[in-house]
Amino acid sequence: MHNVVCIKQVPDSAQIRVHPVTNTIMRQGVPTIINPYDLFALEAALELRDRFGGEITVLTMGPPSAEDSLRKALTYGADRAVLLTDRCFAGSDTLATTYALAKAIRKIGKEYGPTNLIFTGKQTIDGDTAQVGPGIAKRLGVLQLTYVAKVRSLDLAAHTIEAERRSEGGVQVLHTRLPCLITMLEATNQIRRGAMADALRAARAKIVKWSANDAGIDDVSKCGLKGSPTVVKRVFAPSARAEKAALVEAREQPALALIDAIFKHQPKLEADLAALARDA
Repeated sequence: MHNVVCIKQVPDSAQIRVHPVTNTIMRQGVPTIINPYDLFALEAALELRDRFGGEITVLTMGPPSAEDSLRKALTYGADRAVLLTDRCFAGSDTLATTYALAKAIRKIGKEYGPTNLIFTGKQTIDGDTAQVGPGIAKRLGVLQLTYVAKVRSLDLAAHTIEAERRSEGGVQVLHTRLPCLITMLEATNQIRRGAMADALRAARAKIVKWSANDAGIDDVSKCGLKGSPTVVKRVFAPSARAEKAALVEAREQPALALIDAIFKHQPKLEADLAALARDA
Protein backbone atom coordinates (compact mmCIF):
# COMPACT_ATOMS: atom_id res chain seq x y z
CA MET A 1 0.00 0.00 0.00
CA HIS A 2 1.28 3.44 -0.93
CA ASN A 3 -0.47 6.53 0.41
CA VAL A 4 0.27 10.19 -0.33
CA VAL A 5 -0.39 12.88 2.27
CA CYS A 6 -0.61 16.48 1.05
CA ILE A 7 0.41 19.01 3.66
CA LYS A 8 0.88 22.76 3.55
CA GLN A 9 3.25 25.03 5.42
CA VAL A 10 1.11 27.94 6.57
CA PRO A 11 1.83 31.16 8.43
CA ASP A 12 0.98 31.21 12.10
CA SER A 13 -2.58 32.55 11.98
CA ALA A 14 -1.89 34.94 14.83
CA GLN A 15 0.71 36.78 12.76
CA ILE A 16 -0.71 36.73 9.23
CA ARG A 17 -0.19 39.85 7.13
CA VAL A 18 -1.79 40.66 3.77
CA HIS A 19 -0.03 42.50 0.95
CA PRO A 20 -1.79 45.85 0.45
CA VAL A 21 -1.53 45.72 -3.36
CA THR A 22 -1.83 42.07 -4.43
CA ASN A 23 -4.06 41.01 -1.48
CA THR A 24 -1.99 37.83 -1.13
CA ILE A 25 -0.61 36.54 2.16
CA MET A 26 2.84 37.89 3.02
CA ARG A 27 4.93 35.00 4.30
CA GLN A 28 8.27 36.70 4.74
CA GLY A 29 9.21 37.08 8.38
CA VAL A 30 6.10 35.26 9.63
CA PRO A 31 6.58 32.04 11.67
CA THR A 32 5.25 28.98 9.86
CA ILE A 33 3.69 25.70 10.98
CA ILE A 34 2.19 22.62 9.36
CA ASN A 35 -1.46 23.27 8.64
CA PRO A 36 -3.12 21.77 11.76
CA TYR A 37 -5.83 19.94 9.78
CA ASP A 38 -3.15 18.19 7.70
CA LEU A 39 -1.70 16.61 10.83
CA PHE A 40 -4.92 14.65 11.34
CA ALA A 41 -4.65 13.48 7.73
CA LEU A 42 -1.07 12.37 8.33
CA GLU A 43 -2.02 10.49 11.48
CA ALA A 44 -4.84 8.70 9.63
CA ALA A 45 -2.36 7.56 6.98
CA LEU A 46 0.10 6.42 9.66
CA GLU A 47 -2.59 4.39 11.42
CA LEU A 48 -3.42 2.58 8.18
CA ARG A 49 0.26 1.84 7.59
CA ASP A 50 0.51 0.45 11.11
CA ARG A 51 -2.30 -1.98 10.28
CA PHE A 52 -1.59 -2.86 6.65
CA GLY A 53 2.06 -1.94 6.05
CA GLY A 54 3.22 0.00 3.02
CA GLU A 55 4.73 3.46 2.58
CA ILE A 56 3.72 7.07 3.05
CA THR A 57 4.92 9.91 0.85
CA VAL A 58 4.37 13.44 2.12
CA LEU A 59 3.97 16.14 -0.52
CA THR A 60 3.89 19.90 -0.29
CA MET A 61 4.14 22.81 -2.70
CA GLY A 62 5.90 25.94 -1.52
CA PRO A 63 9.14 27.87 -1.21
CA PRO A 64 12.40 26.13 -0.21
CA SER A 65 11.67 26.93 3.44
CA ALA A 66 8.74 24.47 3.29
CA GLU A 67 11.36 21.77 3.72
CA ASP A 68 11.11 22.40 7.47
CA SER A 69 7.49 21.21 7.52
CA LEU A 70 8.37 18.13 5.49
CA ARG A 71 11.10 17.18 7.95
CA LYS A 72 8.59 17.64 10.75
CA ALA A 73 6.26 15.22 8.94
CA LEU A 74 9.12 12.72 8.68
CA THR A 75 9.60 12.86 12.44
CA TYR A 76 6.03 11.56 12.82
CA GLY A 77 6.96 8.52 10.73
CA ALA A 78 6.39 9.32 7.05
CA ASP A 79 8.72 7.39 4.75
CA ARG A 80 9.68 10.09 2.26
CA ALA A 81 9.00 13.74 1.50
CA VAL A 82 8.63 15.57 -1.80
CA LEU A 83 8.86 19.36 -2.11
CA LEU A 84 7.35 20.89 -5.21
CA THR A 85 9.08 24.23 -5.48
CA ASP A 86 9.50 26.66 -8.36
CA ARG A 87 9.20 30.40 -8.75
CA CYS A 88 6.42 29.87 -11.28
CA PHE A 89 4.17 28.56 -8.47
CA ALA A 90 4.16 31.90 -6.61
CA GLY A 91 0.70 33.37 -6.10
CA SER A 92 -1.21 30.19 -6.99
CA ASP A 93 -4.87 30.05 -6.12
CA THR A 94 -6.64 26.74 -5.54
CA LEU A 95 -7.11 26.06 -9.26
CA ALA A 96 -3.40 26.47 -10.01
CA THR A 97 -2.40 24.63 -6.84
CA THR A 98 -4.48 21.56 -7.64
CA TYR A 99 -3.06 21.47 -11.16
CA ALA A 100 0.53 21.36 -9.89
CA LEU A 101 -0.18 18.93 -7.04
CA ALA A 102 -2.08 16.53 -9.29
CA LYS A 103 0.87 16.47 -11.70
CA ALA A 104 3.23 15.79 -8.80
CA ILE A 105 1.05 12.97 -7.44
CA ARG A 106 1.07 11.30 -10.85
CA LYS A 107 4.86 11.57 -10.88
CA ILE A 108 5.04 10.13 -7.34
CA GLY A 109 2.96 7.17 -8.51
CA LYS A 110 5.42 6.49 -11.34
CA GLU A 111 8.51 6.94 -9.16
CA TYR A 112 7.46 5.19 -5.94
CA GLY A 113 4.54 2.95 -6.86
CA PRO A 114 0.82 3.37 -7.56
CA THR A 115 -1.09 5.43 -5.01
CA ASN A 116 -3.96 3.79 -3.10
CA LEU A 117 -5.09 6.74 -0.99
CA ILE A 118 -4.46 10.48 -1.02
CA PHE A 119 -4.99 12.30 2.27
CA THR A 120 -5.45 16.01 2.91
CA GLY A 121 -6.81 18.07 5.77
CA LYS A 122 -10.35 19.38 5.31
CA GLN A 123 -8.97 22.88 4.65
CA THR A 124 -6.08 25.19 5.48
CA ILE A 125 -6.08 27.92 8.09
CA ASP A 126 -4.76 30.57 5.69
CA GLY A 127 -7.08 30.14 2.68
CA ASP A 128 -9.99 28.30 4.38
CA THR A 129 -11.45 27.34 1.00
CA ALA A 130 -11.57 23.51 1.43
CA GLN A 131 -11.17 23.34 -2.36
CA VAL A 132 -7.72 21.80 -2.81
CA GLY A 133 -8.56 18.24 -1.78
CA PRO A 134 -11.65 17.94 -4.01
CA GLY A 135 -9.79 19.77 -6.78
CA ILE A 136 -6.96 17.21 -6.74
CA ALA A 137 -9.48 14.36 -6.86
CA LYS A 138 -11.22 15.91 -9.86
CA ARG A 139 -7.97 16.39 -11.77
CA LEU A 140 -6.79 12.85 -11.01
CA GLY A 141 -10.17 11.35 -11.83
CA VAL A 142 -10.47 9.55 -8.48
CA LEU A 143 -13.37 9.36 -6.05
CA GLN A 144 -13.37 11.65 -3.02
CA LEU A 145 -14.54 11.28 0.57
CA THR A 146 -14.69 14.67 2.25
CA TYR A 147 -15.03 15.57 5.95
CA VAL A 148 -14.09 12.06 7.00
CA ALA A 149 -14.07 11.38 10.73
CA LYS A 150 -12.98 7.74 10.67
CA VAL A 151 -11.77 5.06 8.28
CA ARG A 152 -13.86 2.07 9.36
CA SER A 153 -12.38 -0.62 7.14
CA LEU A 154 -10.01 -1.16 4.25
CA ASP A 155 -9.90 -4.19 1.96
CA LEU A 156 -6.78 -4.10 -0.19
CA ALA A 157 -7.66 -7.32 -1.98
CA ALA A 158 -11.05 -5.98 -3.07
CA HIS A 159 -9.71 -2.40 -3.43
CA THR A 160 -12.48 -0.96 -1.26
CA ILE A 161 -12.71 1.37 1.71
CA GLU A 162 -15.46 2.27 4.16
CA ALA A 163 -15.43 5.56 6.04
CA GLU A 164 -17.59 7.70 8.29
CA ARG A 165 -18.33 11.17 6.99
CA ARG A 166 -19.84 13.92 9.11
CA SER A 167 -22.64 15.95 7.58
CA GLU A 168 -25.19 18.46 8.79
CA GLY A 169 -27.73 15.69 9.19
CA GLY A 170 -25.51 13.35 11.17
CA VAL A 171 -22.98 10.70 10.15
CA GLN A 172 -22.85 9.05 6.73
CA VAL A 173 -21.19 5.67 6.20
CA LEU A 174 -19.67 5.59 2.71
CA HIS A 175 -18.27 2.62 0.83
CA THR A 176 -16.19 3.16 -2.30
CA ARG A 177 -13.37 1.78 -4.40
CA LEU A 178 -9.68 2.62 -4.37
CA PRO A 179 -7.89 4.74 -5.30
CA CYS A 180 -9.64 7.67 -3.67
CA LEU A 181 -8.93 10.95 -1.92
CA ILE A 182 -9.86 11.59 1.71
CA THR A 183 -10.08 14.94 3.49
CA MET A 184 -9.89 14.48 7.26
CA LEU A 185 -11.73 16.45 9.90
CA GLU A 186 -10.03 17.90 12.95
CA ALA A 187 -9.92 16.09 16.30
CA THR A 188 -10.60 12.74 14.63
CA ASN A 189 -7.50 11.01 16.02
CA GLN A 190 -4.67 11.51 18.49
CA ILE A 191 -1.57 12.78 16.74
CA ARG A 192 1.45 10.73 17.80
CA ARG A 193 4.63 12.22 19.19
CA GLY A 194 6.97 10.32 16.88
CA ALA A 195 9.84 8.02 17.81
CA MET A 196 13.40 9.11 18.43
CA ALA A 197 14.54 6.92 15.53
CA ASP A 198 12.20 8.81 13.19
CA ALA A 199 13.48 12.15 14.46
CA LEU A 200 17.08 11.13 13.77
CA ARG A 201 16.12 9.79 10.35
CA ALA A 202 14.26 13.01 9.51
CA ALA A 203 17.31 15.10 10.37
CA ARG A 204 19.45 13.12 7.92
CA ALA A 205 16.81 12.51 5.25
CA LYS A 206 17.17 13.88 1.76
CA ILE A 207 14.09 15.85 0.75
CA VAL A 208 13.14 15.18 -2.86
CA LYS A 209 12.87 18.57 -4.59
CA TRP A 210 11.02 18.91 -7.89
CA SER A 211 10.73 21.93 -10.10
CA ALA A 212 7.77 22.34 -12.43
CA ASN A 213 9.72 20.55 -15.14
CA ASP A 214 10.73 17.71 -12.80
CA ALA A 215 7.07 17.12 -11.87
CA GLY A 216 6.07 16.82 -15.51
CA ILE A 217 4.30 20.17 -15.68
CA ASP A 218 4.43 21.09 -19.34
CA ASP A 219 2.21 24.18 -19.24
CA VAL A 220 3.47 26.64 -16.64
CA SER A 221 0.83 29.16 -17.72
CA LYS A 222 -1.57 27.11 -15.56
CA CYS A 223 0.59 27.75 -12.49
CA GLY A 224 1.11 30.75 -10.24
CA LEU A 225 -0.63 34.05 -10.80
CA LYS A 226 -0.96 33.40 -14.54
CA GLY A 227 -3.01 30.28 -13.90
CA SER A 228 -5.05 31.77 -11.07
CA PRO A 229 -8.38 33.30 -12.15
CA THR A 230 -9.29 34.15 -8.55
CA VAL A 231 -9.16 37.91 -7.93
CA VAL A 232 -9.23 39.21 -4.36
CA LYS A 233 -10.62 42.72 -4.62
CA ARG A 234 -10.09 43.71 -1.01
CA VAL A 235 -9.13 42.12 2.31
CA PHE A 236 -10.43 43.73 5.48
CA ALA A 237 -11.47 43.00 9.02
CA PRO A 238 -15.21 43.46 9.71
CA SER A 239 -15.93 46.59 11.70
CA ALA A 240 -17.11 46.10 15.25
CA ARG A 241 -20.80 46.51 15.89
CA ALA A 242 -21.68 49.78 17.52
CA GLU A 243 -24.61 48.19 19.33
CA LYS A 244 -23.71 45.82 22.14
CA ALA A 245 -25.53 42.61 22.91
CA ALA A 246 -28.40 42.86 25.36
CA LEU A 247 -28.59 40.70 28.46
CA VAL A 248 -32.01 39.17 29.11
CA GLU A 249 -32.51 38.06 32.69
CA ALA A 250 -35.28 35.62 33.46
CA ARG A 251 -35.45 33.02 36.23
CA GLU A 252 -38.69 31.54 34.93
CA GLN A 253 -39.66 30.86 31.33
CA PRO A 254 -36.42 32.24 29.82
CA ALA A 255 -37.53 31.36 26.28
CA LEU A 256 -40.63 33.53 26.54
CA ALA A 257 -38.61 36.33 28.08
CA LEU A 258 -36.18 36.16 25.17
CA ILE A 259 -39.00 36.24 22.61
CA ASP A 260 -40.60 39.23 24.34
CA ALA A 261 -37.25 41.04 24.32
CA ILE A 262 -36.79 40.34 20.59
CA PHE A 263 -40.28 41.61 19.72
CA LYS A 264 -39.73 44.69 21.87
CA HIS A 265 -36.49 45.44 20.05
CA GLN A 266 -37.97 44.65 16.60
CA PRO A 267 -41.71 45.46 16.71
CA LYS A 268 -42.10 45.00 12.95
CA LEU A 269 -40.97 41.38 13.26
CA GLU A 270 -43.95 40.46 15.44
CA ALA A 271 -46.37 42.00 12.94
CA ASP A 272 -44.71 40.17 10.03
CA LEU A 273 -44.94 36.84 11.78
CA ALA A 274 -48.59 37.44 12.65
CA ALA A 275 -49.31 38.22 8.97
CA LEU A 276 -47.59 35.01 7.88
CA ALA A 277 -49.63 33.01 10.38
CA ARG A 278 -52.89 34.50 9.01
CA ASP A 279 -51.89 33.74 5.42
CA ALA A 280 -51.03 30.16 6.30
